Amino acid sequence: MAVREISVSLWRRNWFWALVLIASVFIAYSQVFQAGFIWDDESHLTRNPCVVGPLGLKEIWTSTQAVYYPLVLTTFWVLHKLVGLNPLPYHLLNVLLHAASAILLWRLLRLLQVRGAWLGAALWALHPVMVQSVAWVTELKNTQSCLFYLLSIFFFLKWEGRGSLVSRLPSRRAGKRRSSVAFALSLVLFLLATLSKPSVVMLPFVLALCIWWMRGRIRWRDVLPLAPFALISALVSAWTIWEQKFHARAVGPDWAQTFPERLIIAGRAIWFYLGKLLWPHPLIFIYPRWEVDPSKLIAYLPLLLAIAGLVALWSIRAAWGRALFFAGAYYVISLFPVLGIFTVYFFRYSFVSDHFQYLASMGPLALAGAAVAAVAGRLCQMPLELATETGAAQLAKNRLAVASRRFVPSACLGGALLILLAFLTWQHTTEYRDLIALYTATLRKNPACWMAHYNLGIVLTDQGDIDQAIDHYQHAVALRPAYAEAHYNLGRLLVEQGRVDDAVVHYEEAVEINPGDPETQNNLGVALFTIGRVDDAIAHYQKALEIQPEYGEASCNLANAFISKGDFDGAIAQYEVCVAAIPDQAEAQYNLASALLRKGRTDEAIIHYQKVLQLYPENADAHANLGSAFAAKGDIRDAVAECTRAIEIAPENVAALSNLAWLLATSADRSLRNGSEAVRLAERAESASSRSDNHATVLRILAAAYAEAGRFADAKETAQQALQAAMVEGNASLADALQGELALYDLGLPYHK
Repeated sequence: MAVREISVSLWRRNWFWALVLIASVFIAYSQVFQAGFIWDDESHLTRNPCVVGPLGLKEIWTSTQAVYYPLVLTTFWVLHKLVGLNPLPYHLLNVLLHAASAILLWRLLRLLQVRGAWLGAALWALHPVMVQSVAWVTELKNTQSCLFYLLSIFFFLKWEGRGSLVSRLPSRRAGKRRSSVAFALSLVLFLLATLSKPSVVMLPFVLALCIWWMRGRIRWRDVLPLAPFALISALVSAWTIWEQKFHARAVGPDWAQTFPERLIIAGRAIWFYLGKLLWPHPLIFIYPRWEVDPSKLIAYLPLLLAIAGLVALWSIRAAWGRALFFAGAYYVISLFPVLGIFTVYFFRYSFVSDHFQYLASMGPLALAGAAVAAVAGRLCQMPLELATETGAAQLAKNRLAVASRRFVPSACLGGALLILLAFLTWQHTTEYRDLIALYTATLRKNPACWMAHYNLGIVLTDQGDIDQAIDHYQHAVALRPAYAEAHYNLGRLLVEQGRVDDAVVHYEEAVEINPGDPETQNNLGVALFTIGRVDDAIAHYQKALEIQPEYGEASCNLANAFISKGDFDGAIAQYEVCVAAIPDQAEAQYNLASALLRKGRTDEAIIHYQKVLQLYPENADAHANLGSAFAAKGDIRDAVAECTRAIEIAPENVAALSNLAWLLATSADRSLRNGSEAVRLAERAESASSRSDNHATVLRILAAAYAEAGRFADAKETAQQALQAAMVEGNASLADALQGELALYDLGLPYHK
């Protein structure tokens, strides 16, 4: 009965400390629950077509849209179906998974008989280095894969018979059956971990290390159960290397390190990460990217020291040496995929990042917890032989007493450290509140971070702060002159501010860096066209279309350039390409119709004007020009109807006013003519067009209206003004027409078609 009471007491105590650990994690990360989405949360979640549509689960599991962590995107897909894009549930899930992993780490350390297991797990859970993984929604990759990773180790250890599960089985047959289940679960959980994030591929080596820790050696027969884990690891590793190169496009100068350079980076990274665990300041979202010089022998010293350290620890037979080797070997093994030996897209920005050591940090921090527990044990020892009673009950009481005696110094040493770490974590999470907070903090600690300048420019542009955005883009291109995207965005904003000449400079830089980008070629063409360099603009539009023949916007812009040069045939051909690619582009439809009308292809013009009006029924210019097209065909009633509709929409539309006045004044159909109404409309048109290029034409229409109304003196005077204006404009055909109409007005006759 006494044993049962002690067991209940231990069970309650375990639950208490589990709840303390969970509560500590939630308190330390409490500010995360007010945070939003940051950086590539956009591409992975908020604008990922597999998550928010139009794609879905099928594409997540059968296409490269999921990159190489389909299980994480599946989690995002499910959450999005339930809660939409409210960031709180996503952050809550991340914190919850982190807390669950901390509890599981505690249990694993106990299975491995590591001293200070709870403290080691708590140090890991509350350490500020973990903030990047927990506060960044995209790093659900880390928290989700970590849980499956630890569960896989847990069930593997159960299969090894080191926990209570196997020892309590009632029979050999049941034991084998449950043992097989534990092994299968471990394998499946490892697969789920790799589908969440491939960096867990070092698990087979970790399992081998655990076997060595428990037995003191590894036997050849241990290779067989590790083989399926190794096979999964090899396949996932190969797939990830392929993804990084061919899907993430981690190719080019940023990833062109030689093997000696990669060795130098690996050595520095090992000590860098360890240093951040020992002294977590400063913690930066993007650390400065190291310059590596393989010609200096001292550059290889960090790697040599790391190797020598592990060899030395392996050779030490003392218990503390064995523990140090276990923690150090686990640390290096877990870091291996991200040490720089293999290409990772993130290396474009920095060779190190806090989230890379999420799993690896468990080793050193568990060792730290064990060290604190050992120190506490030294401070207060109580041999079990002090008890006068014998038996299991007394043994349990003695162990509980020893644990209680050692708790006070452990609490003093570990508690102060945990409170400090929790505070640093709570403080660090404020930097992940939103994009501006994140990039501002990054630039405060790493002013040369071109990536932060560039991304802050994007955020500020979205918020309408164009001046500040331009300033950050300028910093980005100053720090990284070959950054085509920054030159492109800077050019786009300079155009918006009317600084087109400056924009041309940056667009030209972007084109020189990346000549195969059709959008940059097109935008450079637009800027050049704006400052009057039409031939240069045409060359860049044509280059854009060589790269992307179905690029509708470039076709439209090229057509506009042809129009400006009077090449209506070339313009029509390009407008047709444009409307084929973008049939809902009303402006292109309108411009095509106008060009067709100018070339006398009236029926085709009518079709495209009607398409414009299907898209925008209230387009007054389209109604007016459609009226002109109907008039050219002789469909005068339809022409009158369209011009009348245009005036209803836009009462001061000069084209509609003048066209309708001309029809009412000169129509061959007597029933349609109305001199007084024609005069009223023409006078409104003349008043509105007094400073326009077509003023001579409007005066001609007004003269015809006066003549139809019987006001021949006004007609002759106005026609003379129109003739003078036509001669000034150099419009010979209009001048000839006016000469003939003046002759009619001298005879007291109106002009009718």
